Amino acid sequence: MTARTREEWSEWRGWRAAAQDALYAPGGFYRRAEGPAGHFRTSVHTSPLFAGAVARLLCRVDEALGRPAALDFVDMAAGRGELTGGVLAALPAGVAARTRAYAVDIAERPAGLDHRIEWLAEPPRGTTGLLFANEWLDNVPLEVAEVDASGVARLVLVRRDGSERLGEPVDGEQARWLRRWWPLPGEEGLRAEIGLPRDEAWAAAVATLGRGLAVAVDYAHTADTRPPFGTLTGFREGRETTPVPDGSCDITAHVALDACTLPGGRVLPQREALRTLGVTGARPPLTLASTDPAAYVRALASAGEAAELTAEAGLGDFGWLVQPVGIPDPFRG
Repeated sequence: MTARTREEWSEWRGWRAAAQDALYAPGGFYRRAEGPAGHFRTSVHTSPLFAGAVARLLCRVDEALGRPAALDFVDMAAGRGELTGGVLAALPAGVAARTRAYAVDIAERPAGLDHRIEWLAEPPRGTTGLLFANEWLDNVPLEVAEVDASGVARLVLVRRDGSERLGEPVDGEQARWLRRWWPLPGEEGLRAEIGLPRDEAWAAAVATLGRGLAVAVDYAHTADTRPPFGTLTGFREGRETTPVPDGSCDITAHVALDACTLPGGRVLPQREALRTLGVTGARPPLTLASTDPAAYVRALASAGEAAELTAEAGLGDFGWLVQPVGIPDPFRG
């Protein structure tokens, strides 16, 4: 082991800086060719029903906007463009012809991506339409706080090998965020993830939208369900693992979506949002099995996928932060 390597592995840093490098620096987890789908499944990868539901939501936004000449769809943290391509494929031809699709990700543009999709590192400004962020905010790095033996909340420091120790007391804006959104009782060992960077990232993303709807979909908790020891974890090759900030695994933590919500926005569970958009999980009638067996099998498979997307204690528990900008909430009425 070289002296430089020893120095890197022994450096103590806050989780925000450590995760930022582990995920997004050259050679980091999200720079890999296989992309997120090589390590875990999101709702996008579970079923094309998800992209179809987002396409229907885009059509609702289109109606609320008065069917503009150009309708924008912005896919934040687009992975390899799976959702963007699925939405374009599911749109009615007339709407698709007016849609400008943007996939936003730090990775390089994937080979073979639909030529109609513009690949960007940052969301375009002044868009009119739908900005959709599926499992983006949970990968915005943040600091972790832990209560010490004296009842003081301190920043958790970490080395590249995943070992931790406590650092300085939490202060300033971070301390104010904790008091407002995740107050920690003075019991040693209790932890919280300081979601301030996510609040700021979401506000900046919403600010790029001229008119339309911004939606963030993620693992989430609210003020009455904060986990006492936090949610920081890792994922590698489809399995949950210890979070180690060396670039070998995803590093994620659930999102305090209530803290991210701007005036006029609200949070609803994925099962409610998808059912409003026509994803119900209802089984096809048995009579179809005798009249059209092939159609029955297809409908049964679709019902199974819909059930997975809306399941309690599963994907259905994801939060949808719905933030209208200059239009009525498409999920109301």
